Amino acid sequence: MAENKSNKASNNPKIKKPKFSFYWVYGILAVILIAIQFSNIGGSAKEIYWGELKIMLQDGDIEKIVLVNKEVAEIHIKKDRLSKPKYDKVRGGNFSASSPNYTYNITSPDKFEEKVETAQKDLDEKIYISNTTRKNWGGELLSWIFPILILVVAWFFIMRMMSRNAGGAGGQIFNIGKSKAQLFDKGTSVSINFNDVAGLEEAKIEVMEIVDFLKNPSKYTELGGKIPKGALLVGPPGTGKTLLAKAVAGEAKVPFFSISGSDFVEMFVGVGASRVRDLFKQAKEKAPCIVFIDEIDAIGRARGKNAITGANDERENTLNQLLTEMDGFATNTGVIILAATNRADILDRALMRAGRFDRQIHVELPDLEERKAIFKVHMKPLKVIKSLKVDFLAKQTPGFSGADIANVCNESALICARKNKKMIDKQDFMDAIDRIIGGLEKRNKIISAEEKKVIAFHESGHAAVSWLLEHAHPLVKVTIVPRGKALGAAWYLPEERQITTFDQMYDEMSAALGGRAAEDIIFGRVSTGALNDLEKVTKQAFAMVSYFGLNKEIGNISFYDSSGQQEYSFHKPFSESTAEKIDNEISKLVESAYNRAKGLLSKNKKKLEELARILLEKEVIFSEDLEKVFGERPFGKKEEQEEVKTEVPKKSPAKKSLPKSETEEKPKTTRKRTTKPKSDEAKEA
Repeated sequence: MAENKSNKASNNPKIKKPKFSFYWVYGILAVILIAIQFSNIGGSAKEIYWGELKIMLQDGDIEKIVLVNKEVAEIHIKKDRLSKPKYDKVRGGNFSASSPNYTYNITSPDKFEEKVETAQKDLDEKIYISNTTRKNWGGELLSWIFPILILVVAWFFIMRMMSRNAGGAGGQIFNIGKSKAQLFDKGTSVSINFNDVAGLEEAKIEVMEIVDFLKNPSKYTELGGKIPKGALLVGPPGTGKTLLAKAVAGEAKVPFFSISGSDFVEMFVGVGASRVRDLFKQAKEKAPCIVFIDEIDAIGRARGKNAITGANDERENTLNQLLTEMDGFATNTGVIILAATNRADILDRALMRAGRFDRQIHVELPDLEERKAIFKVHMKPLKVIKSLKVDFLAKQTPGFSGADIANVCNESALICARKNKKMIDKQDFMDAIDRIIGGLEKRNKIISAEEKKVIAFHESGHAAVSWLLEHAHPLVKVTIVPRGKALGAAWYLPEERQITTFDQMYDEMSAALGGRAAEDIIFGRVSTGALNDLEKVTKQAFAMVSYFGLNKEIGNISFYDSSGQQEYSFHKPFSESTAEKIDNEISKLVESAYNRAKGLLSKNKKKLEELARILLEKEVIFSEDLEKVFGERPFGKKEEQEEVKTEVPKKSPAKKSLPKSETEEKPKTTRKRTTKPKSDEAKEA
């Protein structure tokens, strides 16, 4: 039976035999050398002290004493004396007759000889010491070879580790030119699909067409169509560009290479281009496949327009190689490039042309219906009360991205747990929105009574002016409880619009200056608390005059640069005289809005004082309180003001004049085309 099993094992090709490793030879040689050095093949001699040796000499048991290298004395016992009981331990322990029975370490040969002679003075047959010199050839050889051997083995081991490509492609010094792309295929599939991506319906339609082409290419090729070579996902941060790419990886069921634009950048010259070549080489071998490059602006910035230095040869070489691989002389059949960026305005024009990125997919901030869908996705794992309406939450979060909404859902769960509740209710979500927009409440912050009064009138001024102006955003809530870096805040529910008129922007500017105007009317002086308001209004006025062509003096001229290259220019796109006109018109516009707010508050001074008194008592007031003081708003949609809250903190009253980074609140829900445009926002405006 045993023979049959062995025969079957030998005939079965699936059973792998152990491979011979040459490392065993190195190990055996090392053991032999060490054994030669540290072991005595002829036997082991016992070390003794002078007292024992003296007794042996006096008894006449010693046959001879050999002094080796004037360091060790080898003691040989007479054979007929080994039968004594005291020699039981060394009797028969030697493998060779020439091996000593005992050894004695000496420090001075002369003194040792004197001691031996003195110990034998009464003996007739005296033993005389013989000297010999021995060389340990194995030890000396090993002392020379062993350090060299260690260096050779260490170098060999390092080289093997480098060539083994440990730690991923490109992780070792000799593989630095290899691509760092992460491959997702059958073994490492992605579980995310299009059902997990909410609020990007139009973007999903375009991306799903690419996925469908990979699954059913004949459907398009029979009509003569060609698959797009690349698609560029463009949109603000947090809108779901990378999530959409993950969904493509989960749906396509083809090899998917994922890499960041910064992974091509390295301190070594030529590495970026080498990694691009290696990436496309792997992609061609796996075709049909998809290559996803996240944050492509890291290598795709327009050539020859780098800040300060004027150029970056290494980055430009990487971009040139990418351009060649995407649509060069060689063909890349079956390789589709997906890329994502929020700075499409700075990308090189050659990268954006048809044939490389055939289509640009804009992933914008979600609208009302899309926010509902995103809330539903992120609320699935949460324990929420049944009466909570998703429509209400979507209305309270205009301008929020998908990442912001996910953060709101997570914060609501944390707030609910902090309150030791079992289910998340509406108030938890409201607190989460307030927390994200304005920061955490600081009720313990020390504020004097005078400062608190200034804050109350400041916030009441904002609320009153916005209530009295047609195009200002309807108020939701006002508070004088410190939150984050703001000492007070006002929440508004802005109208979701795609274009903005002069009247709308002018009303918003007047409402923003209402707090400073209220301080001037009531106290006859102003404070530094309007820093955030002044910053916002100044930028808004500059955009109206310089970008949107909403000023009669400057005319229908826009100095906005959609390419973003003015950031690197030392020259303004207008003359000094035009700059002076712009400054004057901005000043006129801001002062006009301020005087308008001041006039409105002067006419309604008693109502302003009544509103401030209520705010000082309650610390938090809502639109219902304003309606009791000012009456029903004669314009605006009533339904927009339903239920409570929330919007971006409009103000930071009574604050000291701090730098922008310390005073400006997070511009979440007031993202409209009313301030200095950036990239695509100006185009849409």
